[in-house]
Amino acid sequence: MKTNDESHWAATTRLMLIHLGLWLFFGYIIHMFVNSLNKITILGFPLGFYMAAQGSLIAFVVMLFVFAKQQDKIDRDHGVAED
Repeated sequence: MKTNDESHWAATTRLMLIHLGLWLFFGYIIHMFVNSLNKITILGFPLGFYMAAQGSLIAFVVMLFVFAKQQDKIDRDHGVAED
């Protein structure tokens, strides 16, 4: 059986890898398809332009808050939260 520290580290590592994958997706992969995305328009702007100018930045900020909330839950579940 895993100890509490091993369980906490496994959950933290899994969360970190998920968010790094999302960061890679929004930071690089979406921009590889900018020409295809430009065929779709949102509020008069091509989607590729929107993702480069605003969309990825918004996704990164949202990811920061989601990560902090999820990490806090992991910490509380394993009894290592900082209050």
